[in-house]
Amino acid sequence: MATARPVVSVYNFENPSEKSSTVVMPHVLTMPLRPDLVREVHKNVSKNARQAYAVGAKVGYDTAAESWGTGRAVARIPRAPGGGTHRAGQATFGNQARGGGMFNPTRVWRRWHRRVNVTQKRHAVVTALAASSLPPLVMARGHRIGEVAELPLVVSDGLESVTKTKQAVEALKKLG
Repeated sequence: MATARPVVSVYNFENPSEKSSTVVMPHVLTMPLRPDLVREVHKNVSKNARQAYAVGAKVGYDTAAESWGTGRAVARIPRAPGGGTHRAGQATFGNQARGGGMFNPTRVWRRWHRRVNVTQKRHAVVTALAASSLPPLVMARGHRIGEVAELPLVVSDGLESVTKTKQAVEALKKLG
């Protein structure tokens, strides 16, 4: 599934239509593609930026409520004390009650981060680089590469002399 071209052309920076030489295709760009590995590594590494969240320990349990017991034709859930206000007599504490505690409250000691094997991370980077040298896969990602001569596009060292953004944009437009 990976590319099998042995060499790649080097395009001249000053005149992009002319090829200055060819170089051997880097080994990393000919590696087999492992989208399953990329997906798994990305899924687990992206979890490492998460911050813990949880509800407070006392949230939903901050009233001096007691159950009314049996015999009053209402459920035995604890009820807010007092009178003369809408809150008096309302159910509290239970997860089904308005203002009560939640069921199975979230905790900060949940396992938020995932350790990923270094070798797996390296293989994922390699397979992503190899995929970037295959035009069908690059086009499937939505990149417009119709004007690019070939992938990977290798340019002569003269491009490193560019210091202004305007010059860099102009050079990239000339290259396709």
